[in-house]
Amino acid sequence: MREIRSRSPAQSGDAGGARDTRSVAPDETSDPFESKVSPPARSLKSRAIGYLSRREYSRIELARKLSPYLEETDDLEALLDSLESGNWLSDARFAQSLVHRRASRQGASRIVGELKRNSVDPELVATFDAQLRDTEWARAEAVWRKKFGTLPATPAERGKQARFLAMRGFSHAIIARLLKGQGADEESVFFDEPPID
Repeated sequence: MREIRSRSPAQSGDAGGARDTRSVAPDETSDPFESKVSPPARSLKSRAIGYLSRREYSRIELARKLSPYLEETDDLEALLDSLESGNWLSDARFAQSLVHRRASRQGASRIVGELKRNSVDPELVATFDAQLRDTEWARAEAVWRKKFGTLPATPAERGKQARFLAMRGFSHAIIARLLKGQGADEESVFFDEPPID
């Protein structure tokens, strides 16, 4: 019978003389080239530009985002003014981006409320409000069709559908007409009302 002997790493014939890392102290396994020094802190401006390179922000939203990183020497208002003058920061672009992202899923009142919370210029808000109200019916109908698709047969279903649309920010007048099966002009019926038992 042949005797099997274990060999030490030095006897194993490895060209590099591999070491058994199981018996090595934890501090010897760390990379000697790994820096123990933390990277330098990013400047407030580089943080701001990093945020703005990913998506549009309103002035007030960006200020909130940057405020945890303020140092004593930082002047946030001067930085925001500089970003606006350099066209990095624009409330008009922010408003347009927000409307574009939300319009297919939300009603005018919810989107306008978000624009106001972000302190967008009132004239700009009024412009977008008018545009959103012009398309409110089509957007509400599309959202309703995707979620439900059939008129409510019971008061409980009607309440559920109405609450869903209201939470999305659609007007009560639009919701009422939609759930009655009336068209955008309030007189054309595009659904057959289901019988209510």
